[in-house]
Amino acid sequence: MTEQVASKKEEEVLAELDSFAELPDAPPKRKFRLSWVGWLSVGIVVFWLLICVIGPTVAPFHEMDMEGDDSFLDAYSGEYGTFYLGTDYLGRDTYSRILFGARNTIGISLAATLLAYLMGITLGILAAVKGGWIDMGISRVNDAILALPTIMLGLIVIAALGSSIPILIGTAAVIYATSVFRIARALGQDIMVQDYVEAAATRGEGIWWIIRAEVLPNAAMPLATDFGLRLVFVVLFISSLSFLGLGVQPPASDWGSMVRENLQGLTYGSYAAIWPALAIASFTIAINLIVDDISAKSGGSLAKKMV
Repeated sequence: MTEQVASKKEEEVLAELDSFAELPDAPPKRKFRLSWVGWLSVGIVVFWLLICVIGPTVAPFHEMDMEGDDSFLDAYSGEYGTFYLGTDYLGRDTYSRILFGARNTIGISLAATLLAYLMGITLGILAAVKGGWIDMGISRVNDAILALPTIMLGLIVIAALGSSIPILIGTAAVIYATSVFRIARALGQDIMVQDYVEAAATRGEGIWWIIRAEVLPNAAMPLATDFGLRLVFVVLFISSLSFLGLGVQPPASDWGSMVRENLQGLTYGSYAAIWPALAIASFTIAINLIVDDISAKSGGSLAKKMV
């Protein structure tokens, strides 16, 4: 009987301690699994990233070599070699130029997206944590840039500063850092009011520790997912500028300029403009499928945070 009373009192004490327990810890990290469509899309993206690295070394011709006997030829094998996808409007091998152009199109877009995320996340987390006039000042400048159409802003900057690879990277980075800032700021503000952040602050943790250990890890998945979408937007932005003649300048190749240069071949039944367009489509659609797959596995919560 005495043991039962002692056990009951122990349970009451434990229940009382639980009622005054410390605020909950950060939510555990979730693992997600891709579907077969997601893994196929990953394979396509990895393939193009690999082409960015080894493409020029495996291309049968240099991007500037005019080896074809005529322009807009179909795929054939001649005395100069095999043209797997035919030739473009100057008799250059389309297949080789697609391999060379992958480095320019994807490489510039990837560099611009990484720079956009570096700026956007830094300023977004800073605004969310500090608040006050810092948040207001950065947000107003960000809103002013967001109010301008992206293509128009890009055309103005490039027309004023010239078209070079550093200018293209910087312009795209500044334009798309504004969207990253909004997402990072919203995520930061949402995380900063969570119980586990308040618990860390109560323990006496500094603001930089909270950002490094609490804010960034919990914002990493939505930001990583949005990175894929942002990369797609930058690829289309760079390709659009090249299509308008203000992107990568000839004789260097990139997919957007290849579409523009070979449009006249469509009237002759040539596919020289179709192949680079398919390259752009395959890369961007694959990334979108990966993002959709990750978002679906997360219950759609990631998609709601994207703008």
